[in-house]
Amino acid sequence: MMTNIVRFRPADTEDGTSLAKLIEAVATGRRSRGDVFWLKENAELLGMFASLGTKVNEPGLAPLAGFHAEACQSLRDYPQYYRFILSIVLDLEDLGLPQTQGAALCDQVDRAGLVNAELSDLQRAEARRLLRRRGVGPRVDDGALGGRLRRFIEHSNTFALPNRKAAYELTHIVYYLSDYGRQDPDLPPAALISLEYTGLLAFLDQDMDLLAEVCAALRFAKATPSPLWEAAVAKAHGECQIRADYGASQEDVFHEWLVTGWASRIAGRAVLHHRVPAGAIRFHKDRAIGGALRDLAVCLRDMGPARSADWDRMRPRVLSYLSPDSHAILISAERSSPRFDAFFEGFARAKAQ
Repeated sequence: MMTNIVRFRPADTEDGTSLAKLIEAVATGRRSRGDVFWLKENAELLGMFASLGTKVNEPGLAPLAGFHAEACQSLRDYPQYYRFILSIVLDLEDLGLPQTQGAALCDQVDRAGLVNAELSDLQRAEARRLLRRRGVGPRVDDGALGGRLRRFIEHSNTFALPNRKAAYELTHIVYYLSDYGRQDPDLPPAALISLEYTGLLAFLDQDMDLLAEVCAALRFAKATPSPLWEAAVAKAHGECQIRADYGASQEDVFHEWLVTGWASRIAGRAVLHHRVPAGAIRFHKDRAIGGALRDLAVCLRDMGPARSADWDRMRPRVLSYLSPDSHAILISAERSSPRFDAFFEGFARAKAQ
């Protein structure tokens, strides 16, 4: 069980300058400052380091000091990106910059009523979480919004079926309720089952990005993820490479590299050791073996009315249908969770036949 924020120190990297070099590379070597994807990537990077309790000296944060100083003007110019701007500024201050902008920025967002423009409960929850970091507005789980968030994550059957949007909403709701591990989200058993089902789907699909998010959410919920899942996440992180590559597409595996390393550090593993080259960095990974999820779904479809929700009954027929790679992944998934039988009952949709 995790009871405290995991501390990440620059000394944990292969050389003491790696963290500063990474911040500089993402701030200056990938996208144009102010571009929405620049905002997104810098917010993700800083947010994950801040959640680990990282401290960086001011020179290491210098590439973003100008953005921090001009944040109030940026908010006036680009109010539609207020969550990204808030996130970057608050995390920069948590990481080591002077706390001169965050409180004023939160007040500016609150006075402008920007949260009222959000249609999504998830985005409203994120905004609440950000504003509460400087004591502004209600808590994430207060009132009707909090009730809707909890009803969603407690409806476990939703998460026994592939739905990436619902899966990422589930993990992020847990992040916001827990303030990224800073407080106990007090999840009921049904919400933990939702995370378990989502993790099984991600493992079956070999979707390491999503699996890492599930592992992090479980840790924040004071639960211990499957060791098989966390080992797979750490392995995926180690398979990523950072290269100086001016010609490569910017649509790389940056997010997978970041979230798998983050989840592994939360689990106490010594990772995030990739060296950061100078130049326009890109994140690469060799093509991975495909997952078993599609083959499993096709197998059940082909069975038609013979499909059953009883895993013990279906197991030999399903395993005989699958390719060797899918067979191995399914066996590992089955071993990874004591709830596999219950998960399969929802996944099989036999009652719909």
